[in-house]
Amino acid sequence: MSRDRRGGTTDDRGPADRYGSVRLPSAVALLALALTQVPVAAAHGATATGGLARIHAIAIVLVGVGSLVGAVVLKRTDRVSPTTALYGVLLGVAVAVVGAVLFEGLAPDPTYTAASMPFPRSWYPPIALATSLAIAVASFAVVGLRWPTRPRYALFGTLMGLWIAYPYLFRGTAGTTHPIGYAVVLGTPVAVGYLLWRDARHAVRDVLRDPVARRFGLGLGLAIALFFVSVTGYLSVFPEEGFPHEVTVVVLPTVYQLVTWPTLEIAIPHVPFFLAVSPGLAVVVGLLSALVGLNGALVARHWRLEERAGLARGTAGSAAIVGTCTCGCCGPLVAKVALLAAGPSVAAPLYWVFVDSASPLSALFIVGSLFLFTGSVVHSIGSASGPDGPSAVTPSD
Repeated sequence: MSRDRRGGTTDDRGPADRYGSVRLPSAVALLALALTQVPVAAAHGATATGGLARIHAIAIVLVGVGSLVGAVVLKRTDRVSPTTALYGVLLGVAVAVVGAVLFEGLAPDPTYTAASMPFPRSWYPPIALATSLAIAVASFAVVGLRWPTRPRYALFGTLMGLWIAYPYLFRGTAGTTHPIGYAVVLGTPVAVGYLLWRDARHAVRDVLRDPVARRFGLGLGLAIALFFVSVTGYLSVFPEEGFPHEVTVVVLPTVYQLVTWPTLEIAIPHVPFFLAVSPGLAVVVGLLSALVGLNGALVARHWRLEERAGLARGTAGSAAIVGTCTCGCCGPLVAKVALLAAGPSVAAPLYWVFVDSASPLSALFIVGSLFLFTGSVVHSIGSASGPDGPSAVTPSD
C-alpha cells in the first residue's frame, strides 16, 4: 500500500535563543515545508469515521494551540513556573497533533493533473543541479569567511547539496540502487551526529542531565514522529479504499528518499490499522524528530535555568518553543489547507513546485531544515549550561 503515493509516482526522489527574531521564523517555515515533502501512502478513502468531521478536528487543534500559547503567556507573566509551563506546552502539542492527524485523515485528498503544472518537468534537472551547486559553493564560501577552522561545515553543505542533485546525476533504475545514494542517506545522520558531538556535546550533556528538559525533549520528539508518520500515511487508523480484508504482512521494495528500501507493511482490517516502515523512513523521521526534540530540550533547559535564577520572562525561549511546535504540527497540512481555503487553482502550483516527489525543491526544504535545526543546537550551546556547568562552552576549535 505504501507504494501508492498520493499525487505522485513511485519514484519518490525528494524529503535557540541566539538565532533571534529573523532566523527563527526561517527555521519554522523551512521545517514546516520539509514535513510536506515525504511522499504519502494510500489516500484516506474513509468509509467510516466514527461520526467525526473536520470541524471536530479543527476544534481539537485549537484546544491544543490554546493550551500551548496559554502556557507560554502564563510563564511570561509569572503566573506559573517555567517547569509547569513546559508541561502545559507539551500537553498542547500532544492535543494539537491528535487534531491535526484527524483533520488530515478526514479532509478530502487533493488530486492534480499535469495541465496544472506551472512549468514543465524538463526544467527540474537544471534547477536541481544549479541549486545543488549553489549550496556547495555557498557552504565553502561562508565557512571560509566565518569558520575557516571548521571545514566540516562545508563538507556537510556539500552532502546536503547531493540530496538535491543525486536523482539527476544517477538517473533511472540504476540510480535507485546505487551505493552512493545509500551513502548519502545513511551518511546524513552520521554527519549531523558528528557536528553535534564536536560543537555541542557539552550542552547536550547538560540537557540530558536535567530530567524535566530531557522528558520535554523526548515527548516533543515522539509527538512529532507520530504526527509525521500519521499524516504522511505510513501509519493510519482510517479505513481506506482497497484495504485488505485479512491481516497482511509483506515486505516490498519501495523507492523512498533517493533509493530503494525494503518496506515492511502491516495491515489489520478489523482495527483498521496500517503501518509501513523502511530504513529510509526511519532516517528522515528519526533525524528530523530528534532535532526538533533536542531544540525543544535546549529551550526547556534555558527556561529551567531562568527559574533557578528567579527569572521567567525569556521572550526568545518562548518564541523558540512556539516556533518548534508550530512547524512540527502545521507543516504537512499546507497544501491541503490551501486547497480547502482557495481552491485547486491556488493549491496546484504549490503542489507541483514544492510537494511533487519529482520536484528538486521538495528536497530543498528537508536540506534547509537540517541546516537550520542542526545549526540552532550548535548556536544554543551557551544558554544550555548552568552555573555549575561550563558557563562558556565553545566549540572544540
